[in-house]
Amino acid sequence: MRPSRLLLASMLVLLASSAEARTLDDIKKNGKIVIATEGAFPPFNFFRGPVLTGFEVDLAEAMAKRMGVAIEWRALSFDALLAGLRQDRWDLVIASFGITEERSKAVTFTNPHYCSGGIVVSKDPAIRTPADLVGKTVAVQTGSTYLENVSKLTGLKEVKNFPKDTDCRSALVNGRVDAWVTDRFVAKAALASSASAGLRAGDFVFVERIACAVKQGNASLAQAVNEALAGLMADGTYEAISRKWMNEDIRCR
Repeated sequence: MRPSRLLLASMLVLLASSAEARTLDDIKKNGKIVIATEGAFPPFNFFRGPVLTGFEVDLAEAMAKRMGVAIEWRALSFDALLAGLRQDRWDLVIASFGITEERSKAVTFTNPHYCSGGIVVSKDPAIRTPADLVGKTVAVQTGSTYLENVSKLTGLKEVKNFPKDTDCRSALVNGRVDAWVTDRFVAKAALASSASAGLRAGDFVFVERIACAVKQGNASLAQAVNEALAGLMADGTYEAISRKWMNEDIRCR
């Protein structure tokens, strides 16, 4: 008897979920690590023309070099990154994921490569704090900790979530929302690049640690990433990359 389509689908899901992640030795034998990012979150990861660039891209390239492997990059929507990691479609994700208890149940996080948080951005100087968001429409990115934390606030008129953080920014600039909650360094870059837009940075809504993610339990790869990151922080490479993109050292203190 032929298995039904539903049974076949279930078998494929089971096989995908039980697949073994590539260890550090596997990756070194292959000579290449597959890293996924979003490519739409400047200045951390974004496309400049056809070229993927940004703070996290430079940092990942430096870590891979220290590990002795090349990178095969994948860029796709933010909310698909961790799911693809669990299905072994790539080895590592670096896309400004904040470490949360819920995410830690699904993936293994490395040591944080920077600390930041979500801040209020608005064109209205009267909207600066989380309390000022009462009765307002706020833009946040789908699947992000910004959405998670803004959704906990009470009294908001509406929370509008968009696939890309740049869509949130456009919604604010075009007057479709009253405020945008995003990473403080993203806001800093947005204000610097679009002075005529009249955007203003406000206070923190929350603070978080940002890290790379590997498949749950892939200890050898997580340890290698941690060691590479520590080496870059010790030899000055991390600070140079950070100052290139942020004009400051953004490591966790």
